[in-house]
Amino acid sequence: MKIVVLAGGISTEREVSITSGTMVCKALREKGHQAVLVDVYCGVQGMPGNTVRTAETGEKVEAQSNSHTEGKEAADIWSAQRYDVDEAAAYMRGFNDKIPEMKKVRRQFFGPGVLELCQEAELVFMALHGEDGEGGTVQAFFDLMGIRYTGSGHLGSAVAMDKGLSRKLFAQDGIPTAKGIVLSRTQERLPALENGVGLPCVVKPCCGGSSVGVAIVHTQQEYSEALEMAFGYEEEVVVEQYIEGREFSVGVVEGKAYPVIEIAPLVGFYDYTNKYQAGSTIETCPAQLDEQTTARMQRYAEMAYHALKLQCYARMDFMMGKDGDLYCLEANTLPGMTPTSLLPQEAAALGMSFADLCELLIEVSMKHQS
Repeated sequence: MKIVVLAGGISTEREVSITSGTMVCKALREKGHQAVLVDVYCGVQGMPGNTVRTAETGEKVEAQSNSHTEGKEAADIWSAQRYDVDEAAAYMRGFNDKIPEMKKVRRQFFGPGVLELCQEAELVFMALHGEDGEGGTVQAFFDLMGIRYTGSGHLGSAVAMDKGLSRKLFAQDGIPTAKGIVLSRTQERLPALENGVGLPCVVKPCCGGSSVGVAIVHTQQEYSEALEMAFGYEEEVVVEQYIEGREFSVGVVEGKAYPVIEIAPLVGFYDYTNKYQAGSTIETCPAQLDEQTTARMQRYAEMAYHALKLQCYARMDFMMGKDGDLYCLEANTLPGMTPTSLLPQEAAALGMSFADLCELLIEVSMKHQS
């Protein structure tokens, strides 16, 4: 099957996305698919238009060329005698430092050759992370273009990306979640002890991911600083009650919960560094919980999946307080996809290899797309 593994983008999770895309593309090629790794924003390697001029100096912004695709049209990638996924990833990373300049002079989101290649493909495997790929806009565009893709549709993706809206839907469907509020940039900011949440609390951007911009605060000064940091990313911020306890995650595929995994950071909380730095967390799957608690968490995960109108697959994050109460924090519609990511670890607990999981997600998505 001809598959575009779409990664990269311009969100704070660009590097995470490239890593996921690389691993997925390799796995799919091992399965015999004609899979190619493509940067949604920077475009297909070798396509005209992969350079832009900076706003200030007019200097060209470009990545280092990739020998096996230099000068080729998009369609030639499918028939390339030699395709090196690592070289494709290196090409994408060559743009990392140039993204800010590119954003100043470019209005369109899709890079050169991307849409043409996606239309030629039988499926697009969404390895995007953050608002770029999880916010629903790419999915909506693909729906209009008749392009098949993996994961949830535009509605579920948009709803799940908005943590404030997700909280309301969780409460509406009887899914326990931490007490919290949503603040806009222009809204009056009450002191932490007067905002209805209190201290300690968690401050995070409303639509961010990978714990970027998230802070646990214990004092009014920390609260003010955390708000400024979070508003540096977005116009809305979620302030939630801090739940001291254990952190878990539950994957859901086709509405069915996978084994529960526990995440125990060696230092601090499960922030960006702990998520992606090897050896910084202890992850246990299946989690060491009694059957009743496991079943309850899995049931809440399935309820959250349906409450947010998700499709195909997702991953739900939970906290368990010291009193044993469970709290559903948020949903991830395009969870990390490396062999050591949480969802693949849960699949491994069921005896499923990473490549087999990638294949399953394709099968599930194709069924929904048709």
